[in-house]
Amino acid sequence: MIKNLLFDLGGVIMDIKRENCVDALTRLGMDDADSMLGVYAQSGEFALLEDGKLTADEFRNAIRPRFSRPVSDTDIDEALFKFLLGIPRHRLEALRSLRAKYGIYMLSNTNPIMFENKIREYFAIEGHEMEDYFDGIVTSYKAQASKPNPEIFHYAARTLGIKPEETLFFDDSQKNIDTAVSLGFKGYLVEPGTEFTDYFKS
Repeated sequence: MIKNLLFDLGGVIMDIKRENCVDALTRLGMDDADSMLGVYAQSGEFALLEDGKLTADEFRNAIRPRFSRPVSDTDIDEALFKFLLGIPRHRLEALRSLRAKYGIYMLSNTNPIMFENKIREYFAIEGHEMEDYFDGIVTSYKAQASKPNPEIFHYAARTLGIKPEETLFFDDSQKNIDTAVSLGFKGYLVEPGTEFTDYFKS
């Protein structure tokens, strides 16, 4: 019996576009943004930021030499924000509705620069706080592990107090779904052009 719904953020709740971020960083003078910034997982300093191995300030200072001209903290942050397109209101409404029947949780590969700024702003479009939509939130930078690393799923089950066999995990990456299922979670792949709400229509 499914008691909990565990949601990925980007590509499931929030619309994202990696290319916008790559373009913004490239315009600032970074010539290897495309190789470091992935859709489902990052590499280099980006990966260390999402894994909580670098603070926001340490990350900015680490990547600054990669630019061909001087860039400010704001320049870097604003370029990263281009990854995020926003959250359609109907998804927020769906989360609120589902919360009447299920425990609602988030499990996201993300970083403090995006999460504590622009992501929070997008969740506020209905006048609520991010925490108003979830019974618990796990981010990779606080868990110090990123999907599909099994450790982040163990961390989520432990800190959220949920049982994998009672939890349905929504993600847009098959690798992440496969790891979750191998650990006892139920999984639902949210493919491009579909909505997580499609699951409840079947």
